Amino acid sequence: MSGSTARLQAIAAVTNYINASDPVDFEETHSGELFGSNVFSRKVMKARLPKEIFKSLIQTIEHGEKLDASLADVVASAMKDWAIEKGATHYTHVFYPLTGSTAEKHDSFLAPDGEGGAVNEFSGQQLIQGEPDASSFPSGGIRQTFEARGYTAWDVTSPAYLLENPNGTTLCIPTAFVSWTGEALDKKTPVLRSMQALGKQAQRILELFGHSEIGMVSSTAGPEQEYFLVDSNFYYARPDLINAGRTLFGAAPPKGQEFDDHYFGAIPGRVLAFMHDAERELFKLGVPIKTRHNEVAPGQYEIAPVFETSNVATDHQQLVMHTLKSTATKYGMTCITHEKPFAGVNGSGKHVNFSLGNSTQGNLLDPGDTPHANAQFMVFCAAVIRAVSTHAKLLRAVVASAGNDHRLGANEAPPAIISIFLGDQLTDVFEQIKGGGARSSKKSGTLTVGVDVLPPLPKDAGDRNRTSPFAFTGNRFEFRAVASNQSISGPLVAMNTIVAESLDYVATELEKVTKGDAKKLNAAIQKILKSIITEHGSVIFNGDGYSEEWHAEAAERGLPNLKTTVDALPALTSKETLAIFSKYKVLSKRELHSRLEIYLEQYCMTVGVEANLTVEMAKTNIYPAAVRYQGELASSAASLKAIDVEFDRTTLDAVTAAIKGLLTNIATLEKTMDHEAKTMLAEAKHACNKTLPAMLEVRKYADELEGLVADDLWPLPTYQEILFIK
Repeated sequence: MSGSTARLQAIAAVTNYINASDPVDFEETHSGELFGSNVFSRKVMKARLPKEIFKSLIQTIEHGEKLDASLADVVASAMKDWAIEKGATHYTHVFYPLTGSTAEKHDSFLAPDGEGGAVNEFSGQQLIQGEPDASSFPSGGIRQTFEARGYTAWDVTSPAYLLENPNGTTLCIPTAFVSWTGEALDKKTPVLRSMQALGKQAQRILELFGHSEIGMVSSTAGPEQEYFLVDSNFYYARPDLINAGRTLFGAAPPKGQEFDDHYFGAIPGRVLAFMHDAERELFKLGVPIKTRHNEVAPGQYEIAPVFETSNVATDHQQLVMHTLKSTATKYGMTCITHEKPFAGVNGSGKHVNFSLGNSTQGNLLDPGDTPHANAQFMVFCAAVIRAVSTHAKLLRAVVASAGNDHRLGANEAPPAIISIFLGDQLTDVFEQIKGGGARSSKKSGTLTVGVDVLPPLPKDAGDRNRTSPFAFTGNRFEFRAVASNQSISGPLVAMNTIVAESLDYVATELEKVTKGDAKKLNAAIQKILKSIITEHGSVIFNGDGYSEEWHAEAAERGLPNLKTTVDALPALTSKETLAIFSKYKVLSKRELHSRLEIYLEQYCMTVGVEANLTVEMAKTNIYPAAVRYQGELASSAASLKAIDVEFDRTTLDAVTAAIKGLLTNIATLEKTMDHEAKTMLAEAKHACNKTLPAMLEVRKYADELEGLVADDLWPLPTYQEILFIK
């Protein structure tokens, strides 16, 4: 089949698409009834467990008390009965290895009864601990490949759930994954450790403010997920999308996103049907999806939940990505979560909204109407400012990836410079503190639209800033630099740990001064707030993060600008990072070094796959099409010359020059790929500084040829087809 035929068939399949999925009937089952129906929730546990056992579990979940393992048999029996009643035949311990993906091994409930039949079994031991083969998961040198033992440990704080399939249902139990030595091989364990560290230090601050009842403090997260939807016919006609998740070739279409007509536009019917279906599945899994809309780039969309504790939010975020991808196939589409699948239009991020709080004091980053008088809020806010300023390199490192390098710093995502946007109100309050003491806060007002039939609108005390990587947005901080394709675990572990260290510092300083005397607290708070904003205020920037002037100013302020993954990742094992992660028992030196090795290797493998694809597609897709067209032009030239008709060689010469450039740069790329460094960091630097630029040179000539070669010969679906035909 020729490339043109494949493209035409793909276009026909898209334009003639008929939805084969059954319509979602929300009238039959309302969203409220649907929500959490496939979750072994608190409500289900309360109904099915003995009262004392239920209370014990809630103490662990809500107050962080040690899990009583003796309860496991009763919980396992109740969980099994509930799951089987709802059609489950198997169970699995779901865990999140350092690949960043989801892993699971399924076991049947059935066991032979010795009499030719079978019974359903699921013991407390099977609930608490599993033993998967850990040999093929990356460990970064923590253990050798032949040392295969790993353990999954039941995480009671993240509820079990049922994953439905047309041919069966599986009980999924969220678990941590550790090696035989107890070292973390996963994304979950460090989140739980860091939450524990943060909660302990936050409680110290609350005790200083005289609170007698203090609930367990947890960080919370609400991650927004951006993604692209591409018709599967186009997707499977693009080897680069299949294997790399992004297009390695593609000329800019005549129309891109310059009209801003896609953002918040009316959602196409086929896409909206997919969204309804995906949300229905997520509701059943207890994922509190709140928002959906068109994003900036054509073919790009967003889904966002409300806040949950960081651990549950991390698990649910993995479920969101899984559900989006599995549901898209039902509608003849493919969901792409790569950070930059298409050049020239906006890529995708995963903005992680971060806060902390508890059941007794509420959201600790809520400033109220008068933040200057809210000393408790000011202390927590100042601690975050100090944390970001002190550990900016670490925050950059935990969002580093080969995919995110294509997005960060472009006019669509925050720059690689980590700064904080506070807004007019809080910036003014901190400036007052720096000058001697805060006595007022800028007030929110009323916005008059000027149309009588429209109501006056409440106006915030400050505007928002979409160019900041770390922005205060009313009652939380939004970490906007997180990559769309990554687990939110790494960013949350970093934020939890650095804020814990900062709260520890503040609590220690306040305890030194007050020595238990509450009357001295206010003066001590004013002193430390002034000290923090004086020393760390340079990280605050409310202006345009995209401007060249900001890059120059940031350099003058001494803010790091780690532009690539290779620049950023070594911060994972810096002296400062090793010290705080060790102090708060979040990750050991070996665990941090293992992660650096794994992430560098993943970077090298990603670039390596893309380089191989670039060579393969250039040689087998683009070059043959170009040569065929060159041949057609040359044949026409010869035919016309034979009858003494002049032939304009402009296009032929351009095609010939582009083919020569393509072949020359393919050879250069192949030469750069023939390389092996002594260390993984050196190999990553070579991939970044040599291989990627060589790939871009091949692409330059390939994209030039796309604009020259006859459309009926071009083998690959084009940007204007992929992005605009829905």
